[in-house]
Amino acid sequence: MKVAMDGMNDHTGLLPLVPGQNPGTWGLRQSGPMHLIIPYAASHAFNGPEVWGGLQLPHLQTLLGQLQRQQIWQDPERTPLHLPHERLQAQALGWVSDATALPWAAWHQAQQSQPRDQAQAWMTPCHWQVGMDQVVMADPAHLHLSDEESQQLLQAMQPFLIEDGLQVTWHSALLWHAQGALLAELSCASLDRVIGQNVKAWMPDSPTARPLQRLQSEMQMLLYNHPVNNARDARRQIAVNSFWLHGAGSLPVGTQPKVHPVTVPEGLRSAALHGDVQAWRQAWQQLDTTTVADALAHLQATGQVTLSLCSEHAAHTYTAAPAAWHQRITRLFNKTTPAAALAALITP
Repeated sequence: MKVAMDGMNDHTGLLPLVPGQNPGTWGLRQSGPMHLIIPYAASHAFNGPEVWGGLQLPHLQTLLGQLQRQQIWQDPERTPLHLPHERLQAQALGWVSDATALPWAAWHQAQQSQPRDQAQAWMTPCHWQVGMDQVVMADPAHLHLSDEESQQLLQAMQPFLIEDGLQVTWHSALLWHAQGALLAELSCASLDRVIGQNVKAWMPDSPTARPLQRLQSEMQMLLYNHPVNNARDARRQIAVNSFWLHGAGSLPVGTQPKVHPVTVPEGLRSAALHGDVQAWRQAWQQLDTTTVADALAHLQATGQVTLSLCSEHAAHTYTAAPAAWHQRITRLFNKTTPAAALAALITP
């Protein structure tokens, strides 16, 4: 990761990272310093005049006018397993932000006062679309998987999971919690890295991942003619034919189980993942009138706000660092527009 930094306010805290499980905002209003991290503030899925033309984000414009860009993250040539906004949240917890394992499942359990020493992971049932030369993961949300279907599939898989030493419990239709020694040294790409992509490029390939690869093959055979999938096929719904592990690992020593959260809105995620520019613009306007407006009010009340704008491969962080007189004059006549700040996230 390439980093340019002139200085950055301290920031701590976040809620459990479970992409796509909450359509609103992760985080709470804070009386002290606030850190707003906006995933998919810009996206490589779309670029052009139709993206920026007429996009009105008045609260973001005012906020940018009172902050200074202090840090730039840019992915290296080999794309990391986790997205910039995920790595920023890891940094907020004091974890190594470019670690190959970010143990969000273990973090979630710690928040629930559950055992946190053993390696853990999230397991998401999914559909792999098999093509001529690649296998692409569909967005699990498009399965529209019911709780009952999900529970039946997990029940069918349990003997195989137990045989490999995995204790898996149902959390929600698209999120199962796993723990076991198999997960201890497993580097898993985040779910959002893999959606719409060739899974082969993101499969763990270390010797410790071989049992996982075997397990995935066994589950594909098990699920092929499962009654749940037969019924889905009759309804012309896509089958559940695999799973993806993410958020794997053990908590780093010294991680505090309870901290004040940063704020991470999810409203832009779905539109960006599916390249829907109109939905993304509408989501940005909604975000501007809610979460961004809250951040601006917080800055005006406390003078303490950090803003991180993120794309799939970059993050730019702005802080309320004091400005010298000549910097204030420069800001007055060279205001950063939202379109310019967002386009910079996807400009080489």
